[in-house]
Amino acid sequence: MTWYQQMGKIPPKRHIMFRKEDDSLFREQVMGTKGFSGIQSILYHHNPPTQFYKTDLIGNRHVVYEEQGALRPRHFYTDNVNNEPSDAVMGREYVLGNEDLLIGVVNPIENMDYFYRNGDGDELLFVHHGTGEIKTTFGTLQYKPGDYIVIPVGTIYRVAPDKGESKLLVVETNSWITTPKRYRNEFGQLLEHSPFCERDIKGPEKLETYTEKGEFEVRTKSRGYLHSHYFANHPLDVVGWDGYLYPWIFNISDFEPITGRIHQPPPVHQTFEGHNFVICSFVPRLYDYHPEAIPAPYFHSNVDSDEVLYYVEGNFMSRKGVKQESITLHPSGIPHGPHPGKVEASIGKKETLELAVMIDTFRPLKVVKKAQQMEDVNYQYSWVEKK
Repeated sequence: MTWYQQMGKIPPKRHIMFRKEDDSLFREQVMGTKGFSGIQSILYHHNPPTQFYKTDLIGNRHVVYEEQGALRPRHFYTDNVNNEPSDAVMGREYVLGNEDLLIGVVNPIENMDYFYRNGDGDELLFVHHGTGEIKTTFGTLQYKPGDYIVIPVGTIYRVAPDKGESKLLVVETNSWITTPKRYRNEFGQLLEHSPFCERDIKGPEKLETYTEKGEFEVRTKSRGYLHSHYFANHPLDVVGWDGYLYPWIFNISDFEPITGRIHQPPPVHQTFEGHNFVICSFVPRLYDYHPEAIPAPYFHSNVDSDEVLYYVEGNFMSRKGVKQESITLHPSGIPHGPHPGKVEASIGKKETLELAVMIDTFRPLKVVKKAQQMEDVNYQYSWVEKK
């Protein structure tokens, strides 16, 4: 999925002496997955990355889920989340989750006055509104609306949003996020029939090395708790790195939709996969071109997966009553499909301008208790035709 990258200064071979101008050694850090058998990168620091002088336990980051209720479709207006000024991590409002991932939103307005790393798994941030930059140990990434930002487990980073409206969809995992296996060959290269290619993937744009002394806090999420580690040296003190593990960006506008004569199933929209979940992109596209095609999706049963949709923009052709920033959950065990009148209304239409992110999970999702405050409780009955 990712390919070999090199930034900054590195020695000619791994695990050999790499000296500074004063003849002292840079400190080598191997950062990899699956023990030492997954993808990895090697970073070279001015200071040992282990040199913290104080630790604190900030608190429990486990979310509280609601008690089991009747199985039903759910709808959450996430534009109703707490809009008090906060940053891209501490301001996260979680909506859904299970043993594999957490799904939430955040309106980052403030700069983080600390650094952060998720020690439990990869993170994916989808930028609905706003621009800014993310400074990481691997370098700086500039982000804009439509960007999927993939941040590997253990990456130290800080989000600095520009002024103005800002909204991120957040997916936190305890696994790795990658591109779909069926779109890659045995060497990891994206194939010709893939709806995107390596040219569409952007890694860090520049490596900025900081050597300041002071007090620097790195907040680490691990084992469901948030911890603080304080360093006397700036944590972004990397002078160079190389490898296959690093943060990267893919913009949803670069997803090339796969269309056909009749309605295509959701897997053609798949963009990412992780352990027990997939993420898909619904983008503007031409409708089906069979002379008798019904563009609206057929009714279908989620036999073994829960389906989540985050609505970005446009008029979603199979739904009514949803709006930008809505999240819907259609749970496994019961069928779902277009709202009344949407099948007939779709006939003869040539294209859709909808934009949405879909997350399918293969273990049931639970609703975060706090998310009930933003729920549209009548959504479950919106398929009943009014006479």
